[in-house]
Amino acid sequence: MCYAIPVKILEIHGDTAKVDYGGVLKTVNISLLESVKRGDYVLIHAGFAIERLEKQSAEESLALIKEMMESSNQETV
Repeated sequence: MCYAIPVKILEIHGDTAKVDYGGVLKTVNISLLESVKRGDYVLIHAGFAIERLEKQSAEESLALIKEMMESSNQETV
């Protein structure tokens, strides 16, 4: 299964950006999007930013992912 993860852009260096990936810093390619800036939320897939998100939408998605992960961990214990 493939899915895109919302991340927040922390720094931009040319066609790459450092992003917050659930507390882990990653470098992703942002060349597919125009005019992204520090603080924007984007969806990443396979190392590429593929879509810009509104902050509220990104935060709702991240909260849902966190809830699903916590639920999954409780079921396996």
